[in-house]
This record gives sequence, structure tokens and C-alpha cells, in this order.
Amino acid sequence: MSNVFSFTGTVGRDAEVRYAPSGMAILNVTVANNIGFGEKQQTLWIRVVLFGKRAEGQLQNYLKKGQQVFVSGELSQSEYTGADGVTKTSLELSANIIDLVGKRGENSGSTSPREYTPAKQSPNVETYDAPYDDDIPF
Repeated sequence: MSNVFSFTGTVGRDAEVRYAPSGMAILNVTVANNIGFGEKQQTLWIRVVLFGKRAEGQLQNYLKKGQQVFVSGELSQSEYTGADGVTKTSLELSANIIDLVGKRGENSGSTSPREYTPAKQSPNVETYDAPYDDDIPF
């Protein structure tokens, strides 16, 4: 995969799982990513989509509004005309990795797993397994 976009952000609303007519599960969640600082700070809203078996698991129970996440996958951009007639841009990320990186808000008393690692890559994703050398001389 040559188009990889990774970022950390905050879940904007609880994740939803829907099923396509073929029976494939599709998890949708919207994540806010702040860029810039001070008066020039902007918030990008990115729709994150996870397909198949990975979308069927318990992940949706942890992707609640306010949860901090790390997301990585393939980014796409589309344009549409809003109800007001103005052309708008939408960002969508087909996720390969979704990790929980922080507590969900200040009032969260429950503990949740810190990391979610997908069980299996989708068949159309290329991976590169580099050898890992434990014998580092320093």
C-alpha cells in the first residue's frame, strides 16, 4: 500500500456497525484530528471505515465519543454538494490499524484494553515483513 495516512484523534460519536447486502460487516466511526495551533488551529473530521471480520468484533464497544485513538490506513477524498448548494470535501480512511491510546474522557471509570490489533489483513493489502535483528551491538 503506497497511500498510508496515520494520525491520532478523538472519536466524535460512537462507532456503528452495519452489514452490506452480502453480509460483510462495516464499522463506521468519525474521528477529529486537530492541526495547527492557537488562532490557526483547525479540526479535520475524518470518516474511518473498517471492513469484514475486524468490524464484527468488540471494537465498537470501545470506540465511544471522546475516546482517543491512533488510526492508520488508506486515505481518500471526495467532493459533494451540500444541502446549501456549496461544494464540500469529505475525507475517508479505510483503516488497517485502530489502536486505543488514551482514556475516554474525564468521567470514564471503566478500564478498557489499550490496544486493538487486527486479526488479519485484508487480501488486497500488501505487507512487507522485514527481518528483525535482536543482536544490536549497542
